[in-house]
Amino acid sequence: MPRKRKLLAQLSALQSKSSFPPFDALENLNVAPDRDSSPKSSKYFAVEKKNSSQLESDFFNQPCISLAKSLLGQILVRKLPDGRELRGRIVETEAYLGGEDEASHSKGGKQTQRNTAMFMKPGTLYVYQIYGIHFCMNISSQGEGAAVLLRSLEPLEGLDVMRELRSASRKGPTKPLKDWQLCNGPSKLCQALGIDKDFDQRDLAQDAAIWMVPGPELPGEQDVVATARIGIGNRGEWAQKPLRFYLRGNKFVSVVDKKMEKEMAALGSSSCS
Repeated sequence: MPRKRKLLAQLSALQSKSSFPPFDALENLNVAPDRDSSPKSSKYFAVEKKNSSQLESDFFNQPCISLAKSLLGQILVRKLPDGRELRGRIVETEAYLGGEDEASHSKGGKQTQRNTAMFMKPGTLYVYQIYGIHFCMNISSQGEGAAVLLRSLEPLEGLDVMRELRSASRKGPTKPLKDWQLCNGPSKLCQALGIDKDFDQRDLAQDAAIWMVPGPELPGEQDVVATARIGIGNRGEWAQKPLRFYLRGNKFVSVVDKKMEKEMAALGSSSCS
């Protein structure tokens, strides 16, 4: 018995000199203050994070008009270099069909250095500059040289940052922009999200700085107004084709077609009677 007690005493002394922390301390390693027991960043647990809800290539791989409508209600996400995220719901688009579309940058199937992205895989960003100052952002679709212009967003997250980015691009003293003024136009939304020519030819399904996620509530056909595109000018019949699509009744849309909305309302009331 004395020998047994001696051995136990030696074992206890050895443990007290050990550099290993007690078991209960090991349990508390790498645990956040909110008691989350998952390991923090470690090279042994490093896993590349991927947004499981991110819209992938298959979503963009559809005909131009179909994509222009399908984009309505989806959420565009822009991650800034400092890690902050800006989000906006797409509420207005325009389809540019390429080929015979006289208003398209790729009319006649003409491919240039500027419009190369329109001929790339669906989901590729086509960003171009207008008036040597502003930028517009498009998304390629099915069809040679076809793409969808993003015209307006409903800001959802990071509105103060959007306001700062918009103000930085405006000259002289200006009044603070209201929420509905932040992204109600193609160049405005590019300013609000910090989009420039560097985003041209990026893949929306793969890029780490800009992507899309599904919207919580997607519109039905009765919620979408189809009308003529904006600023087309003298393009014959193509100036009047209903290739602009927007969410009816949404205050963040750039230009409202009141006549078309009245016609839709009349059709809706007659179908219910």
